[in-house]
Amino acid sequence: MKGSLPLYKTLANALAQRIHNGDWAVGSNLPSEEALCASFDASRHTLRHALQTIESDGLVLRRQGVPTQVISRQKVRRFTQSFNSPIDILSYPRNTYRKNIVEEFIELDKPLSEMIGGAVGSSWYHIGGIRKQRDTEQVIAWTDIYILPQFASLTSEPEHSQVMVFEQIEKKYGTRIDRAEVDVYAVGAPANIAKKLQLRPHDPCLVIVRRYFDDQDKLFEITFTYHPENKYTYKMEFKSGVGN
Repeated sequence: MKGSLPLYKTLANALAQRIHNGDWAVGSNLPSEEALCASFDASRHTLRHALQTIESDGLVLRRQGVPTQVISRQKVRRFTQSFNSPIDILSYPRNTYRKNIVEEFIELDKPLSEMIGGAVGSSWYHIGGIRKQRDTEQVIAWTDIYILPQFASLTSEPEHSQVMVFEQIEKKYGTRIDRAEVDVYAVGAPANIAKKLQLRPHDPCLVIVRRYFDDQDKLFEITFTYHPENKYTYKMEFKSGVGN
């Protein structure tokens, strides 16, 4: 793998080509880092940079502690959309509600710290619940919500099951969202989540992670929502703006 391109880019192109060729099928895992380094005669540093590149291109999904998974044979086309308010993408329809199963104060251990982004030993309040459609009672998602402990009392509010937690925090405590981050990825349902959603372990799920920051850029809420396959669709409409 020699030429004018940086080594990591050359390796990224080689990996992308093999994925495109179907050497590793969508849904399968890439070989271990050790095996890839040996196969391409590359250092681990170069390989990880290459994997980061093809992840940015939408070809693979990387998560700590699990093998790298192939999620597409083609590079994704990206669109950037601006919203007047984060509520446009952060909310669920009013004909759904959440039934809390778990309400507890916790201190973050190392795995939770890495997942949430808070310091090890920091205190949070954990809400775990099922989201259902009001008319049919159909289960559409499981959500784990982590909020700062000073907001815990909002679970006793009459509207708690109906209104998004970030809206309740804003209304009751005056903490407003300055920015929000949304991550979306596919995953096989972990055993504990599968049981709550009446699925088999590793059945396909769409995971939406939402992080909320205040005007001091402090994280005050993070949610992990697991949607079973074919239970959730988010629609966007884009207009070209031609003639405006």
